[in-house]
Amino acid sequence: MAGTSCDGIDAACVRIVGEGEAMKVRLVHHRHQPFARSLQRRLLAVMAPSATRTEEIAHLHVELGEAFGLAARRLIGELGRRERPSVIGLSGQTVCHYPRVRRGRTVTLQLGSPAHVAAIAGLPVIADFRQSDVAVGGQGAPLVPWTDWVLFRHPKISRAVQNIGGIGNVTWIPAGCGARQVIAFDTGPGNMVIDGLVVRISGGRRCMDRDGRMASRGRVLDSVLVRWMSLPFFRQRPPRTTGREVFGEPFVARAWRILRAASRAPEDWVATATALTARSIALAYGMFLPGFVQDRGCRESVSECSSSFPVRRRSTEIGPRSSTQIILAGGGSRNCALRRWLERLLPQASVRTVDEFGIPAEAKEAVSFAVLAAARLDGTSSNVPRVTGASVAVPLGAVYG
Repeated sequence: MAGTSCDGIDAACVRIVGEGEAMKVRLVHHRHQPFARSLQRRLLAVMAPSATRTEEIAHLHVELGEAFGLAARRLIGELGRRERPSVIGLSGQTVCHYPRVRRGRTVTLQLGSPAHVAAIAGLPVIADFRQSDVAVGGQGAPLVPWTDWVLFRHPKISRAVQNIGGIGNVTWIPAGCGARQVIAFDTGPGNMVIDGLVVRISGGRRCMDRDGRMASRGRVLDSVLVRWMSLPFFRQRPPRTTGREVFGEPFVARAWRILRAASRAPEDWVATATALTARSIALAYGMFLPGFVQDRGCRESVSECSSSFPVRRRSTEIGPRSSTQIILAGGGSRNCALRRWLERLLPQASVRTVDEFGIPAEAKEAVSFAVLAAARLDGTSSNVPRVTGASVAVPLGAVYG
């Protein structure tokens, strides 16, 4: 799979025992294959909200299919004879995602030809997961809540699985709940704005704020953060999804101008973008997740969003920290500044990472689509209608090869 960060391909080999909701999942091996710079530039150009030639989209569809196929073949080669996968789950690269823009219809497009993946890797491929949900009235995202429930449900501990890739999304799994009782939605930007600013600051030499070092040295520009937190998306009720159409390059370009006018220190710019991610996550929890108390600071003021982030303690309405966990996944889970700010903004829960559960943060999304592929083979419905807005639960994906 390839995420909204558009940095490369994540491939994972997963051993699954059992069927449907009873399946047990174990990660065997994973690898990350960075995109060639030229391919990455072309993908980002296609994602920009402007006219793109259909010929270029067609070429990218095939080229990405070949890249996914080669990544799968390399992974299989690294496994040797000890493991032989039976099927490949392919997420593809989302290049546009417009939820319910015309007559309530969602438009979403993932590139990466499944037929080419099947031919190169020599295995059947299950793909078009999002289209299956869109076809029955859903937004085609988020699709991992069912797999999050399979992987992280607990009889006594409530868990919020917070992915922080290019975009942030959460799956809320109450203690002892069933798969159809989870709550999930996009929280807002994850690393997308942070990464975009770092690329501009470094002249393209760096693509991320490694470990949150720049953010840790900066101060949050309150006036800018207040402006950003007033965006309509942050008050939109679930089902809700977002992507580069809201927080991509046009947003980063505007942010670049605003931040440079407000401060001369690049560290302040990155700190403010990091605070946007942290605050939007905390705001979403307070508004839409049962039991998370939204304090005055999240609703009305962000003056507390400084580099030291002194945040008032809130009542632990959802119980002791040991009974409620936030599990961070995605590249943003490595951002120490972001994690520290989330711990202070959401003191009712203990913050952990998926690595502590045996799944490296970089592999979690690839593991999720492997689980969706297994569910498709079982004939198990794996979308959650209350999450995506679909009219009915259906098995996701189509088989190629």
